[in-house]
Formats: sequence, structure tokens, C-alpha cells
Amino acid sequence: MANVSFGIKTAPQMTTYENMLRIWEAADAIPVLEHAWLFDHFAPISGNPIDGPCLEGWTLLAALAARTQRLRVGIMVTGNTYRHPAVLANMGATIDILSNGRLDFGIGAGWNEMEHDMYGIPLYAPGERIRRMGEACEVVRLLWTQPKANFTGKYYQLHDALCEPKPIQKPYPPFTIGGSGEQLTLKMVARYADIWNFVGGDIDVFHHKIAILHEHCRAIGRDPAEIRISVQPAMDYEHLDTSRANVKRYIDAGASHVILNFRAPYPEHIVERVVDEVVAKI
Repeated sequence: MANVSFGIKTAPQMTTYENMLRIWEAADAIPVLEHAWLFDHFAPISGNPIDGPCLEGWTLLAALAARTQRLRVGIMVTGNTYRHPAVLANMGATIDILSNGRLDFGIGAGWNEMEHDMYGIPLYAPGERIRRMGEACEVVRLLWTQPKANFTGKYYQLHDALCEPKPIQKPYPPFTIGGSGEQLTLKMVARYADIWNFVGGDIDVFHHKIAILHEHCRAIGRDPAEIRISVQPAMDYEHLDTSRANVKRYIDAGASHVILNFRAPYPEHIVERVVDEVVAKI
């Protein structure tokens, strides 16, 4: 399917670096897979024991970017509340450089109450979190494009701020924004995103969110076709025919950026199996 890109995701929870590296290197060797992703959490989520292993996303991304040659790489998605956006801009520039221009910059407003509570990180009200994310996008763009960046926002300020060297990709790496809030988040997607990741729901919800995003795009004069629509369906290793049908439903509904979500433990040769039994048969 010429207009659809396929990639992988390995959430760095309940597994090891070596196991994820095996998946990423396998994907890097298969041209139909174009991108690879991690998540940004400090303890396991999604029903796993919270005291289990969970590797930090951005440092892990640097390691995996250095061990791959072709895949675009990113965090699906960074919690903006965890790091000052100027610090994040420097991190992203570094990974774009060491990967030779393969970073997709993923960002979201942040949401995990447990992580914020255990580290004493402020978790602002939803509206403020989303507005902070919007300012963060401005901060990162400025640092990636201006010799000295200046910004006076409600939440963030820059004063002749430096970020050198700049990313390889010009004018800057593509922005991926995750989230589906209709009033604020999708408005930020319309303004800043090159890729929008749908956080989950059935096809009717997916259609509705796309329609709202298109309304926000029209309101600011942006062509909605400039934004790729991303989903991240989990792979059921025992029933890949079911996974294939699920992926196809989202593609038929408008998804153009498909992240095949691999959950640990990873069976041997599972990447090749998913490509053969899911991607190749759509």
C-alpha cells in the first residue's frame, strides 16, 4: 500500500535492552518497515507490575539509533511534563545527528499520575498541560532553527538560548503529537504536527476524531493532508490473522502511519512473521 508506512514499537517495560535490540535489528533489515518507536515512562504501565523493569526512553533511543542504519526512530510519545523543552530540544538534536537525520520527534501533554506523584513532578490540570505542550513545540522549533532563540511564553522563556549543533533534518525533524482531546490537543496537532497518533478507540471514534482534526486544520488554513494519521495496534502473536484484520480496518478508515506494537516477551523471528502474515497480506 503505497500511501501507508509501517513501523514497529517496543515498549521498554518487562524486557531487556538485548531483547529489544534483536527486534529493532530485525526490523532494520526489512525495507517495508520504515520506523521504530519506544515509549516514555519510568515504570511499567498497562496492567504490568509497577515495580518491574522499565528502561528510560530517550537514552535507550540513542542506543538503538546508533545500532540501526535505516529506520526512522522516535518516542511515542514524550511526556512534556518530564523535561524542560529546551533540554528536550538538545536531546532530540543529538539523536538526529547520531542517527544521521532519522529522528521523528514525538511529544504529548503527559498524563501518568503515578509517575508524577512518585517523583514529585507537578501534574498540571489537563488544559494547562496541553497549553504547555504547545509552548514546548514553539520552544523546540526555535532552538532547532535560530542561532539564538528568544521566547516569552506563559510557561517557558528563552533568552538568547543556544542549541548547537542543530539537527540534520531541515528545517527540523518531523513532529509527532499523540492525544485525542477535541478542544485543545487536536488544535495543537493541526498547528504543529506532521504525524498525529490516535490514542485508541473503535473505528467510529477514530472517524470522529479525524473529522475534528480536519475542522481545526481548516480553521487555520492548513491542508489536513499534510498530517499523517497514526495508529499503534498491538500484535497478537497467536492470532496474527486477527491483528491483520484490525490493522486493515484502521487503514481503510484513514490511517496512513501504522505502528505494529510488539509486546514482550518476543517470540523468535516474530518480526519476520508479522511482516509475512500481517503487512504482506493487507
